[in-house]
Amino acid sequence: LKAFDREVNAFVDYMFGPRDARVRGWFLLDSYLPTFFLTGAYLLCIWLGNKFMKNRPPFSLRPHLIVYNLGITLLSFYMLIELILATWEGGYNLQCQNLHSAGEADIRVAKVLWWYYFSKVIEFMDTIFFVLRKKSSQITFLHVYHHATMFNIWWCVLNWIPCGQSFFGPTLNSFIHVLMYSYYGLSVIPSMRKYLWWKKYLTQAQLIQFLLTIVHTLSAAVKPCGFPFGCLMFQSSYMATLVILFINFYIKTYRKAPSRTAVKETPVTTEIKNGFHKDYFAAANGLQNNKKAQ
Repeated sequence: LKAFDREVNAFVDYMFGPRDARVRGWFLLDSYLPTFFLTGAYLLCIWLGNKFMKNRPPFSLRPHLIVYNLGITLLSFYMLIELILATWEGGYNLQCQNLHSAGEADIRVAKVLWWYYFSKVIEFMDTIFFVLRKKSSQITFLHVYHHATMFNIWWCVLNWIPCGQSFFGPTLNSFIHVLMYSYYGLSVIPSMRKYLWWKKYLTQAQLIQFLLTIVHTLSAAVKPCGFPFGCLMFQSSYMATLVILFINFYIKTYRKAPSRTAVKETPVTTEIKNGFHKDYFAAANGLQNNKKAQ
C-alpha cells in the first residue's frame, strides 16, 4: 500500500507540478489515497445502501437531520465570515489575486479553505440520508456528480492553489449553503413546511453563484495576476458543467408542462354565454329553483 501510495502521488505531482509547501502536513492533504478511497466508499454506500433499503421501510431520522443541517449551516456561516475577514485583512483584489502577496492572510484563507474541502466529505451524508429515507428521486446524476467531484477537486485546490483567486467560489457557496441547509433543517419540522416557499429561489441562487464564479474566474484570465492559467480554465469548464446540469434540473422541476391526466381532468369550455360557461348558469338556475321550492 505504501508503494502504491508513493506511485500515485508521484504521478499526481508529475501531472500538476510542485505542491504548495504552506499546506504540507495538513490533515488528508499529503496523499491522494484517503480522498480517493473516501469517494469510492461514498459511491459504494449509495449502491449497497439502496440494495439494503429495497425491502425495508424508510427511516425517519428527524432528530439526526435537524442536528446535521444545523451543524452544516453553522460551519458554512463560519467559513463565510472568516473568508470575508481574511480577504479583507489581506487586501485581496476582487478581480484577480495571486497566491503569495498577502502573507499571513493567505495562510488564514488556506485554513478556511481546508475546512471547505473537509466539509465536502461531511456533505456525503446528504446522500446517505436520502438512501436511508428512501428518497431515491433525490439521488440524481447531478447530485452524485457534484458531491463526488467537489471533494476531489478541492483536494487538488488545497495542494496547489490554496489561497488567492480560489477564495471567491467558496465565499459564495458558503453563503448559499447557509440558506440551503437552513431550508433543509426547517423542512424536517412539519409545522415549518408551510413557510418554506422559497425552494425554487434557492436553485436560482445556485445558478447565479455558478455564473458569477465563471465570470470571476475568467476575469483573472483576461487580466492576469500570476494565478495559474490552467486552473482558471479548468474551474470555468467545471462550473459550466454545473450550470448545464442545474438548468436541466430547474426546467424539469419547475417548468413542467401539464400532464395528460391533468389536461383530461380539466373541463373543456364548449359554450360561453355573456362571458360565462354554461355550467355556471346551470348551477345558478338550480340554486334559484331550490330557493323557490323552499
